[in-house]
Amino acid sequence: IDALREKSIELTGYMEFVLTKISEKYPVNFEIITPKEIHKRGAQLSVLTHGSGKELFDFLTENGVIADWREPNVIRMAPVPMYNSFEDIYQLAQLIETYLAK
Repeated sequence: IDALREKSIELTGYMEFVLTKISEKYPVNFEIITPKEIHKRGAQLSVLTHGSGKELFDFLTENGVIADWREPNVIRMAPVPMYNSFEDIYQLAQLIETYLAK
């Protein structure tokens, strides 16, 4: 269990990192509204998208990403340590960048 929690912390941290980098690179404001403190969150990040979040969510879903949409403009994503890898997070970032580069 300890190893899974450690991987969960690392995967979620990496996802937070790539979302932040994408926000710096593109005219998009991904605001992570999940607490930053590791002990206050699990693997899931809630991302307030401030704009065309539903369209991005639909694009991700069409490309095999399993996430959750919450009104008014939040995408919830959770890298599950038993199933997901750092490569999965990297591919998520690539998909998001593909969408934003349109």
